[in-house]
Amino acid sequence: MIAPSILSADFARLGAEIEAVAGDGENRADWVHVDVMDAHFVPNLTLGLPVVQSLLKHTDLPLDCHLMIEDPDRWAIGYAEAGAHNVTVHVEAAHDPVKLAKDLRAAGSKAGLSIKPGTPLEDHLDTLKHYDTLLVMSVEPGFGGQSFIADVLEKVRTARRLVDTGHLKLLVEIDGGINADTIEQAAEAGVDCFVAGSAVYGAEDPGKAVAALRRQAVQASGR
Repeated sequence: MIAPSILSADFARLGAEIEAVAGDGENRADWVHVDVMDAHFVPNLTLGLPVVQSLLKHTDLPLDCHLMIEDPDRWAIGYAEAGAHNVTVHVEAAHDPVKLAKDLRAAGSKAGLSIKPGTPLEDHLDTLKHYDTLLVMSVEPGFGGQSFIADVLEKVRTARRLVDTGHLKLLVEIDGGINADTIEQAAEAGVDCFVAGSAVYGAEDPGKAVAALRRQAVQASGR
């Protein structure tokens, strides 16, 4: 699965930018990744719920909302109620991540849990049993265009083993520095869904970039 990140899109043309990856066939994205930042949990400010509500009216692509915010226990439910397909919160910010996962599902979305590059996966395995998606950050959250941190792939391999053996039931997603040079090693490690920003929206044809990245991932994954 390829989830283009609109953090790298032209914010003045968000509707058109999403349409560019909403074509037919292999050029169509699986999800659209929406980075919500509050300038507190991360040192950047992007967009919020009103923009997500507007986007949901103009696309049938599932929105994958990644909340890099403080107090997601309070704010995340609104994104699920608005119609986001997947709402991801950070384990470093959530006060009661197990309850939050249940509340997100009750509000109509899938529940995702994200971990920063320096956060150990093993500390949160019991919590992940309540989630639908694990988002492994392969850059420090807060800004697009950063270099891929390959060390996080060991977390991906661990998660993949736990999913394949039935200990976890979730989709493994990765976000940060994913492009033609890094997607194959991430796929080999066991990623299911790849968030790609500048690799898609920096391309002349974003739809063709989606298709090319997906082909690389499929060939490398062996799954």
